[in-house]
Amino acid sequence: MSNAMVLVINTGSSSIKMALVGMPAEQLVGEAVAERLGEAGAKLSWNLAGEEQSIDLAAAEHDSAMRKMLDMLFSRVDKQSITAVGHRVVHGGERFTKATLLNEPVIAEIESLSHLAPLHNPANLLGIRSVMKHLPDIPHVAIFDTAFHHAMPARARLYAVPYEWYSEYGLRRYGFHGSSHHYVAQQAAETLGRNFDDCRLITAHLGNGCSATAIANGVSIDTTMGLTPLDGLVMGSRSGDVDPGLHEFIARVSGQSLARITEVLNRESGLLGISGKSNDMRTLLDAAESGDERASLAVEIFCYRLAKSLAGLAVALGSVDAIIFTGGIGEHAAVIRAKTAAQLAILGVELDAEKNSQHGKYSNGYISQSEASLPLLVIATSEEKMIARQSYEILHQQRDIT
Repeated sequence: MSNAMVLVINTGSSSIKMALVGMPAEQLVGEAVAERLGEAGAKLSWNLAGEEQSIDLAAAEHDSAMRKMLDMLFSRVDKQSITAVGHRVVHGGERFTKATLLNEPVIAEIESLSHLAPLHNPANLLGIRSVMKHLPDIPHVAIFDTAFHHAMPARARLYAVPYEWYSEYGLRRYGFHGSSHHYVAQQAAETLGRNFDDCRLITAHLGNGCSATAIANGVSIDTTMGLTPLDGLVMGSRSGDVDPGLHEFIARVSGQSLARITEVLNRESGLLGISGKSNDMRTLLDAAESGDERASLAVEIFCYRLAKSLAGLAVALGSVDAIIFTGGIGEHAAVIRAKTAAQLAILGVELDAEKNSQHGKYSNGYISQSEASLPLLVIATSEEKMIARQSYEILHQQRDIT
């Protein structure tokens, strides 16, 4: 199975992201994205083998956009070279704890979990059904965001609410961004020259969505996101942790419905809510430097809450071998890393300003001082490569079984 190609699909409510990964070398051959689906401004952009192009999709819906993406792909790549399709699925509940071959019963079970991720799983299923229709003769694999966190101990995964809410309704902390945390943790272990299964790591995935995870012996043992991706760190437009009494208080004083309040916490809070300006950290850092007080406040809250959570995750590990920053903010925002690191002296953190300003590019990812007791690393994430890796492993397992 050398020189195989895995097609990676990530379908959202208004977008489709596609990547082609050569295996087993994990070479990113090309990427494509269809955006603003269902709107007049829908478009398809791709970069395949060095060729970049963008076309208008004329308000295409998911299936039409998927067909155009595949037509584009197979006009440049031999369809026979695709050995598997790996699909990102946000929520696997307690049922799916590892990569799983897709078939109709599995698809039905994923659909039954949509109440746990109503904004995500239905969109993921649209992509699965569309690609399976267009590519019916090769294996399709579901890779679940929640799967990496499935082994969290009960003390970390359960809320202090009536136990029946867990046993009857599945109410628990599931965690998300699993593919990203898993990927950068494995890369960090390699950088440290350690066996992944022997490392104790904290990973911080920081983008428009943010989460941090404590990883011991190759598995997640605690993470900041919970039942939904709204929990935990301050994010672009999501609040992160809030008082559970907030809904009742705001409903009472403002007359807003619970559904509207939840929408505000997801789409109008976080960096956007505090700053009143943007959910984009780059915009806020520029504004803060120009003297915008609310932009500066949003940045300070973001870094404080992040540092507080990273220190808290150290409790889960007992000892920490490294902290890893990843995601768009984690990889590119030196100011955010510096402000966060400055609040982590209790963990033995000592940032190297020069290495940090270079995002660790010339120091093998390290941004900590050489003599620091706790290494800090910047590692570029690749959920696409992790999805391809796990899909490829499934094919090997099937071959060994047969």
